[in-house]
Amino acid sequence: MNEIGLTHILFVSTMLFFIGVYGFLTRKNMITMLMAVELILNSVNINFIAFNKYLYGDKLDGLFFTIFIITIAAAEAAVAIAIIINLYRNLKSIDVDDADIMKF
Repeated sequence: MNEIGLTHILFVSTMLFFIGVYGFLTRKNMITMLMAVELILNSVNINFIAFNKYLYGDKLDGLFFTIFIITIAAAEAAVAIAIIINLYRNLKSIDVDDADIMKF
C-alpha cells in the first residue's frame, strides 16, 4: 500500500499556499482576502507539523510553533474583522478599492 510521505504533505501545503496567494492578490472583498491569509497561515502550519513528524519525531517544536501561529491568527482575524466592520459602517462597502484612507 502507498503511504503518505513528506512530499505528498508538502505538495498539499504548497497548493494551499498558492491558492491563498492567488486569492489575496485577485480579490477585492476584504473578507475573502482575510480568508486567503488564513489559508496561507494554515499551509505554514501543515509544513511545521510535517517537518516535525518526519525530521524531529521525538521533539514537539513544530507543534508549539503551530499552536502559536493559530493563536496569532485568531487575534489577527478578530482585529481584521473589527477593522472591516468599522470601514463598512463608514463607507457602506468592504471592497478594497472603496476603502480610501484619505476620506476619513
